[in-house]
Amino acid sequence: MSGADALPAMDVAGRLGRLRARLDGAGCEALLVTHLTNVRYLTGFTGSAGTLLVAADGAALVTDGRYEEQAAEELAAAGVDAEVVIGRTQADQAAVLAERLAGAAAVGLEAHHVTWAEQRRLAEVVPAELVPTEDLVEALRAVKDDGEVARIEAACRIADEALAAVLPRLDTGPSEAAFAAALDAEVRARGAEDISFPTIVASGPNGSRPHHQPGPRRIERGDLVVIDFGALVDGYHSDMTRTIPVGGRAALEATAQRMLDVVTEAQAAGVAAVAAGTPIAGVDAACRQVIEEAGWGDAFVHGTGHGVGLDIHEAPGVNASAAANLVAGQVVTVEPGVYLPGTGGVRVEDTVVVTERGSRPLTCAPKP
Repeated sequence: MSGADALPAMDVAGRLGRLRARLDGAGCEALLVTHLTNVRYLTGFTGSAGTLLVAADGAALVTDGRYEEQAAEELAAAGVDAEVVIGRTQADQAAVLAERLAGAAAVGLEAHHVTWAEQRRLAEVVPAELVPTEDLVEALRAVKDDGEVARIEAACRIADEALAAVLPRLDTGPSEAAFAAALDAEVRARGAEDISFPTIVASGPNGSRPHHQPGPRRIERGDLVVIDFGALVDGYHSDMTRTIPVGGRAALEATAQRMLDVVTEAQAAGVAAVAAGTPIAGVDAACRQVIEEAGWGDAFVHGTGHGVGLDIHEAPGVNASAAANLVAGQVVTVEPGVYLPGTGGVRVEDTVVVTERGSRPLTCAPKP
């Protein structure tokens, strides 16, 4: 990614040690990390195939010949103390795992990422009891270091600038699909390696569908247009939604004006509730209370937000069922919405980083 070298370094090298400290509590002596996003987080390796074996006395990245040079270079650049082992065939890689785990009694698998077929294959290879583990790496990923926050903030800045550049096009009556394509092109032109996810542009009555796919409908004066998109910088995502009143608020019908006012107020209440130590469910409740008092509780049909990082959706989930408290360094979205079939919808979303005293916004585009 252009400009990635200018971003502060991440503490990739320290992550394996923090993971090892969690193995005993998970009932395993070693962990096989097969989810590629988790492999990248722990090593810096960005290839499309690889298994990371993490044990108390060392770590090994097992991959194939396509990545022999790349893996060595990326682990060295990240300062990660792990051996790169090349298995030319799947059988060769299986033999490496069997050899490295010969003395282990219990080996952990990532329960949420290993299919039944993969578990059966590994059971034939690994000479140890296979133990399901949950969120060992994801729990580490939930709290970002300064380098990670800087990458997410850079992605947010690109998104802010790209939206500002293309917003005037709404007044020219483009189709949803054409506006989405222009926004995506602007994101890439400003240095993002890609968009974070398929961009949502939902105009007029289409706004009642939270994940509407941009189509041929022409955007008109008096429409509310829900725009949900993000940028990708050095593997890290941004996420932002703005609902734009085409022609300004004065062009909206009364219900649309009230929807925009209520959701904007709800989103501000949710952001104000974000702080280290705050129950995550309390952020959801803060947003939901405003919308319920407006009489639209049933029209807020999703959770309030989610973590953002190497995945566009990751821990923690910000919803009514969340049991934990927020922790400084977590990066989350706050994105309440109201969706009225036949009328349209409004969603307002920011990505923020949790601090000891509150939060710091990473997305900064104006809210109409």
